[in-house]
Amino acid sequence: MTRARALGLPLPGDTGPLNAITDVPGVEVGTVTLVSGDGPLRPGEGPVRTGVTALLPRGRTGLADACAAGAYSLNGNGEMTGTHWIAETGALNTPVLITNTHAVGPCHRGAIDWMLRESPGSEDWMLPVVAETWDGYLNDIGGAHVRPEHAVQALDAARGGPVEEGNAGGGTGMNCYGFKGGNGTSSRVVRYGGDAYTVGAFVQANFGSRKDLTVCGVPAGAALADDNPMEDTDWLGLAGAGSVIAVVATDAPLIPGQCTALARRVPLGLARTGTYGQHSSGDIFLAFSTANAGALTGGFPVGEEGYETLRFVPWNRIDPFYEAVVQAVEEAVLNALLAARTMIGRDGHRSPALPHDRLRDLLAARGVL
Repeated sequence: MTRARALGLPLPGDTGPLNAITDVPGVEVGTVTLVSGDGPLRPGEGPVRTGVTALLPRGRTGLADACAAGAYSLNGNGEMTGTHWIAETGALNTPVLITNTHAVGPCHRGAIDWMLRESPGSEDWMLPVVAETWDGYLNDIGGAHVRPEHAVQALDAARGGPVEEGNAGGGTGMNCYGFKGGNGTSSRVVRYGGDAYTVGAFVQANFGSRKDLTVCGVPAGAALADDNPMEDTDWLGLAGAGSVIAVVATDAPLIPGQCTALARRVPLGLARTGTYGQHSSGDIFLAFSTANAGALTGGFPVGEEGYETLRFVPWNRIDPFYEAVVQAVEEAVLNALLAARTMIGRDGHRSPALPHDRLRDLLAARGVL
């Protein structure tokens, strides 16, 4: 699997050891990838090019402990369930699942089934977070191929360590800048006083027109304009149609409003890769902090009163964390593009991989490499 730094791209910032969202202690990621069938679309039968990605903010052992969190929508042509409650309470107390547009319902049910099994006592009330992007160019998106048990399997598969990028999980059938897209991740280490914290980003990249792709400041899409099946066929008449979901995690102590502020910086990282946030794209982002364990979990038993305390980075010292989000998101998108492989899906629709050699030659010619 090729990544941006392996290709020699001069990207700013210090990464964690895995350069992944799982560099944030406790964060776990799992995927289920569904690929079957070829040829003409047979609604309800295939071809299938889709899947589910699951993120556990505090891992399997921290299910009962809510994280400070905030969400932001750059463009609302998409879905991320559970965000109204996050806006109300500033707390995230469920797993996060990412899949295709028509599979939000099965994944929501699957998350509930999994939480009933793994977190006894939560059965009375749950609002899982499930987000989506559209994979209908390659996938039989109207078919019921993603089922609740696939969400359960993705959650069961969640682990720390390297994250599968490109054609994996919810990113299996996704496209980005007219190339094959999908899952991507990156991280940055932020030093604050005598401490070091990690900011990690995960994207399900399914957005952008080829002409807009920018790599390390170079307008690469214009130079790689050939072999662009989606745009050449005017698919749906919407060049750049798609969406992007981003999840930002950190172990830095932040309050909910600061998590929302981190989510608002995601578009700046996306813009470095060339997008301007097309109307047809659903661009929705979530950020959470794993610090302050226990402070947002619940409250006090009936009849008792008390107080909780949140430790946080002062607002006038938060800029390095904003910078880390922007850098990590940019690199996560590039990692998704570079890791993805050419895929042929329904009706012979083809999504070509970003050509590594041509990109390297282009960047070298522009003095970037």
